[in-house]
Amino acid sequence: MNISLLTLTFLAVNLDFFIMLLFLLKKYPFRVVLMAYLIGNLFLMMASFLAGQVLEAFLPEWLLGVLGFIPIYLAFRDDDDDEDDDAKGKSPFWIVLGTYLSVCAGCNLSIFLPVLLGESWLTFAETLLYIGVLTVIIVFVLRAVADNKVVTSLIDRFGEKLMKICYILIGLYVLLDSGFLVHVYGLIVKLF
Repeated sequence: MNISLLTLTFLAVNLDFFIMLLFLLKKYPFRVVLMAYLIGNLFLMMASFLAGQVLEAFLPEWLLGVLGFIPIYLAFRDDDDDEDDDAKGKSPFWIVLGTYLSVCAGCNLSIFLPVLLGESWLTFAETLLYIGVLTVIIVFVLRAVADNKVVTSLIDRFGEKLMKICYILIGLYVLLDSGFLVHVYGLIVKLF
């Protein structure tokens, strides 16, 4: 388990949602926001891991390294996720969970899938525990800074650029760690 990669991946994937979490924490009870966000994160992690297990059963690891291009692509695409969390008649838990899944499911699945590729079930269990703890810490930190205008202003100003840089770093890590770049380099050398 690569703690620094997991931390960077978690922060990069969720950075844009942190701003929305600030608003959700002001609108709904803390405990509800925490539980919905935690369950959403763990659900997407499990989906990513299981999808990776299926792919890994049929394809060699170096070829799966091509998935490293997904986070790099996400860094360069325009983000058009403007979701409305103001649903009438639903419980706050389902509103927060639905908002999180609708805003972050695509990114989380595509980013965590290559990061979790090749991990054992034990390592994945440790990863789930780590991400769960990190999720709880983030929600507590966001609750503490929810009223700080300087922090929210900085996130508004630099958050998207920082997230894109993290996506690129994660993609490059996956391309290198999987052996994809080494394999492609070897093929190119053989051709010339």
